Amino acid sequence: MKEEEKKNTTEASAPVKKESEAHANHNGLAIVLSSIAIAFGCGGLALGWMGYEKSNTPITFLNNGNDGNSANFVEGSIADIADKVSKSVVSIITSTKATNFFGQSYDASAAGTGIIATSDGYVITNKHVINGANKVTVVLDDGTTYEDVEVVATDPLNDVAFLKIKDATDLPAATLGDSKTISVGQQVIAIGNALGEYQNTVTSGIISGTGRSVTASDGSGYNAETLTDMIQTDAAINSGNSGGPLVNAAGEVIGINTATSTSAENMGFAIPISSVKGMLSQLIETGKAKRTYLGVYSVEITPEIAKAYNLPVETGSYLYSSSNYSAVVKDSPAAKAGLKDKDIVTKVNGVEVGAAGSLANLIGEYKPGDTVQLTVVREGDEIAVNVTLEGYQE
Repeated sequence: MKEEEKKNTTEASAPVKKESEAHANHNGLAIVLSSIAIAFGCGGLALGWMGYEKSNTPITFLNNGNDGNSANFVEGSIADIADKVSKSVVSIITSTKATNFFGQSYDASAAGTGIIATSDGYVITNKHVINGANKVTVVLDDGTTYEDVEVVATDPLNDVAFLKIKDATDLPAATLGDSKTISVGQQVIAIGNALGEYQNTVTSGIISGTGRSVTASDGSGYNAETLTDMIQTDAAINSGNSGGPLVNAAGEVIGINTATSTSAENMGFAIPISSVKGMLSQLIETGKAKRTYLGVYSVEITPEIAKAYNLPVETGSYLYSSSNYSAVVKDSPAAKAGLKDKDIVTKVNGVEVGAAGSLANLIGEYKPGDTVQLTVVREGDEIAVNVTLEGYQE
């Protein structure tokens, strides 16, 4: 797909007035993806459906009616929760082909972290952890090693990949929480394969911010990618932590550790866990998955954006077009539902855009074929628009 076409199909930030000041990295911070690589994989890994059988294991979601994000750690609870969750955290070792200065090919390895999502072997990690890999090995907390591992899906709009350990049974799956209800100041712990060597290192801290947008790269400064709607934490996220869990005080995974700053202390970033649930649900049901998409080009509203464009609200997602592209992609779910340029999406099924996550990440919680109700402000009036979502097409 051409870059311009791909740009139009995402819910990424549009280049509107003052937007770069509102969302770009400040103070020259160097943000790096938190994987360890002897040679960072940048080749083309052939990804396709692997034909796995339907999973009979449901995702372990919190289902007792309580919100674990309201919990706080008490004396001794960090150790207890870390011990429990660590059993669901795996080390991921990849093998890649690299070329040296003289054009000679050699084998290189890289290390990251993953989260066991189901007892029959689905694992969540970062896409950059497995990029370019010709072999993926998963090592459990107890040292059990699996070499028959396949990449079964990747998210084209986020740094997320899904692995499947073939013929696995009775693995200790993590409980996935709700990242839509997290709050700044909330206590968390991060678990990961620190420095690619120290398995299941545990660090603690708080959520420092939400809705962060950063541009991250590997340690060499190459392979940069833009990460949006990230959770910022001061819990140390070290190299090798990529793909590991950010965990609340109830022991629920609320984020996927992804990047850290090399020029500022106590600044790490994680992908909200709710944004991966739609694809994970598909994998469990059918063995394959596509990212759900709406088909708009938008910018998340900040007070600065609202002021610059005289918008009637200060949160939500503003459907923005320019002379080069339309805010609503032709023949997309959004177009079929009648969304228009300059519409403002403020809620998805009653969940507030901005406060609970970006439009793209809230949509990512659903599956293709699901119908969601969007609350839309159009020319000052609030209306409801029902949209049947579809799978993202490369």
